[in-house]
Formats: sequence, structure tokens, C-alpha cells
Amino acid sequence: MRKEDCYFLGKITRRHGLAGNVILKLDTDQPELYNKLESIFVEINGLLVPFFIERLSWSKLDALNIYFKNSSEALVDQSLGKSVYLPLTSLPALSGNKFYYHEIIGFDILDAEDNNCGVIRSVNDQTAQNYFVTNLDGKEVVIPIIKDWILEVNREERFIKMVLPEGLIDVFLVPSKKDE
Repeated sequence: MRKEDCYFLGKITRRHGLAGNVILKLDTDQPELYNKLESIFVEINGLLVPFFIERLSWSKLDALNIYFKNSSEALVDQSLGKSVYLPLTSLPALSGNKFYYHEIIGFDILDAEDNNCGVIRSVNDQTAQNYFVTNLDGKEVVIPIIKDWILEVNREERFIKMVLPEGLIDVFLVPSKKDE
């Protein structure tokens, strides 16, 4: 399995108890989708290694208590602190204005008048307000991801049309008086 064909699910943070269990901290808005995992891919030395799950239970709302098949001290030690991935094919298809962050990289952002506001280079989801990082005319432009601003997600033509506040793009493109 290649990392490009997978998405980040979370991280194995610690042991749980003495029976060989580990805690998988999930990085998702919908943890309930993962209550029947049969296997995961753990990144070890840059490679994705399959780990098969014998049983799991909820530790917290966003953390699973996992016991691996053929679990041993060495297997548990090998997994601690490691990132966990699942194949992209395991994600349910989204439609309408819903999207996965990984699928919209390279999409154009258009405003309500069809003006190009940049190509999505990445999505920052590490802050309270998630945002698109775009490139427009060689400059980095940051556009907040606000559900009410999204008018259309067109997967065929690879664009997201948004209602953007007046002057938002200018903040990044027009030099301020101080800069002159």
C-alpha cells in the first residue's frame, strides 16, 4: 500500500493496560465511522505496514482501544507513536458541496462572479478556523473554509465557487500603503 493511496486516520498514542492493547487517537470529525475496523496501516520507517485488529472498543469519543491479532510486546512497541492510515477507497463518496480536503487539492477557487481566486495548494486544518491555501499570480492567498460561503463544488471541472467578502483577495494582492 502506498501512502498516496491512503488518508491519515490518527496516531497510536500509548499502551492501554497490560494485555497488549493500544490507544488510537482518531483525527476525524466522524469517529463513529471507525467502530468496525478490521485492519489499519501503521507507518513504520516510511512504509505502511498492515496491522490486523482482533477487537476494539471506545476509550473516549475520539479514541479507540485496540488489540491486534497475534499481539506481542514487540508488535505493540513497534506501533507506539506511529501514524495510522486507511485506503482512500474506504471513504464513502461525497456529493454536493461536501468534500474531503485531500480531493480538492488543485481545484480552482472562483468567486460568485467566476473570477479566479487561486488554485488550492493545501488545506490547513490545524487551527480553529480551517482554510484553503491558494496560489494566485504567484502570491499565497488564504481563504477561510466556511460552509455558508460555498456555492458549488464541481468535481468534473475541478473548481469550488464561493461567496467571498469584498476585499478579501485584495488583502493578499494589493500592497499596503506601508509597503510602498
